[in-house]
Amino acid sequence: MTDPEKFRALRIYEVTPSIFERRLESCGLNILPENEVLIKVLYSSLNYKDALSASGNKGVTRRYPHTPGIDAAGIVEQSLSPAFSTGDEVIVTGYDLGMNTPGGFGGFIRVPAGWVVPKPVNLTLRESMIYGTAGFTAALALRRLQQNGQNPGDGPILVTGGSGGVGSLAIALLSRAGYQVTASTGKAEEISNLNQLGATEVIGREEVNDNSGKSLLKGRWAGAIDTVGGNTLATVLKSCYVHGSIACCGNVSSPELHTTVYPFILNGVSLLGVNSATCPMEERIEIWKLLASEWNVQLPKELIHFTSLSDMPNWIDLILKGRVSGRVVLDHKL
Repeated sequence: MTDPEKFRALRIYEVTPSIFERRLESCGLNILPENEVLIKVLYSSLNYKDALSASGNKGVTRRYPHTPGIDAAGIVEQSLSPAFSTGDEVIVTGYDLGMNTPGGFGGFIRVPAGWVVPKPVNLTLRESMIYGTAGFTAALALRRLQQNGQNPGDGPILVTGGSGGVGSLAIALLSRAGYQVTASTGKAEEISNLNQLGATEVIGREEVNDNSGKSLLKGRWAGAIDTVGGNTLATVLKSCYVHGSIACCGNVSSPELHTTVYPFILNGVSLLGVNSATCPMEERIEIWKLLASEWNVQLPKELIHFTSLSDMPNWIDLILKGRVSGRVVLDHKL
């Protein structure tokens, strides 16, 4: 293309040191890096990391102006790689997308071929962004539990932060895979939705916030997927059955973890780290295929919010205030 094709994007500017401004702009392809695959983005989704990037968090995004959006699904426009051809339907999540590489909140992205996943046959681009990084992370957490020997017959699995994007999809995936699921949440109004997702028990987050100072507690769960971190994770560790497994994939409460070694050396509990951004491509493709087949789940319509690019700043403010349940999906056609 000799003349850059114009597209809309949500761009974040640092107008003065530590003061950031969100602008909806018409952009040219010249704002994109010189990578191998140019993709027309049809759908993206909102994640907490996107909201941090859109707020000027230098731990997520170092350089501004910047286009957030760690998820993107669309159609290949141009490819310098033999692995992809014009017209291919593809998914990009993780790596550096939306962090320091312009992301899915723009109508086009240009990324390395090694970041691109061919869309599975039984999954639409729209459905892939209902999952997005949240669903992929939840699926990767479930896979880590299974790889560590966690079976449905071992007992209930706790999901913390159950009403969030990762939490809600983790509940649905675990239930689909045959596990008994307990969900914790700070939003009593979400209990019905969590039950509909597959949670057989819903508890308040205060039940997973022990301040007794005890190193171990009576076992309540065979394992967990924790999206919260902080004292919640510490409580889950000392409340886990012997030889249980906990997949850790978030820190919405705190990145700090204050605990003892006793859950590990006395109860044999395993703490499993989950980093979806750096998941190897071979496993990444396998997980997307699972999400398109035996792990395919349907979220209640009340937990899927489709939005336009123009309204994305409002959703960013809501997710920063903890007022978003389920998934927010950006449709560039709206």
